[in-house]
Amino acid sequence: MLVAAAASAQTAPPSEGPITCMLPVTATDTVTSVKQRYGDDAVLQDLPGAEGETHQGLVLFPRAMDRRIEVAFIDDKTATVSGLTLRDTAKTSRWSVAGITIGASLAAVQKANGKPYVVSGFGWDYGGFVTDFKNGALGRMLPGGCSVTVRFGKDGNAPKALSGDGVKVSSDNPALLKFAPVVTEIGVNFAAK
Repeated sequence: MLVAAAASAQTAPPSEGPITCMLPVTATDTVTSVKQRYGDDAVLQDLPGAEGETHQGLVLFPRAMDRRIEVAFIDDKTATVSGLTLRDTAKTSRWSVAGITIGASLAAVQKANGKPYVVSGFGWDYGGFVTDFKNGALGRMLPGGCSVTVRFGKDGNAPKALSGDGVKVSSDNPALLKFAPVVTEIGVNFAAK
């Protein structure tokens, strides 16, 4: 009986820890396969998209904000996973991606990347995203063939020099360091098949 319980515990899906290209979901997962693994901890919901749009996706751990993961599918079809997203719904997360997590500083992301990177201007739909990891570790495919996106944000308005479409700022820029945004979103994206 104890052996069966130990085997069952080993096959339980993860509920926190490092996210990889293979865990907690893979590019070959479907809504059905994820729901089979996660049961009531996997719920279909409308998820936020760019420019006010929404799309249907699967939310893992919808009632535990520090464990919540949004799983997106290609073209709203639930047959092919396109990636997953962590958001700052709890200002912290029990998950990490490539050594970073929600709430990480500019310096922590720079350390994980191994060098400075470029952040887009704040205050618009695509604001605060890392646009270029400058050939650092976070700009390369992770083992298993997925890539990482990172977005920074902060309550309050960014200074004018750091705001707007077309603005690009290095992570070691003194004005950006003074503003001190933190990671508010991390994406794990699977290569389109």
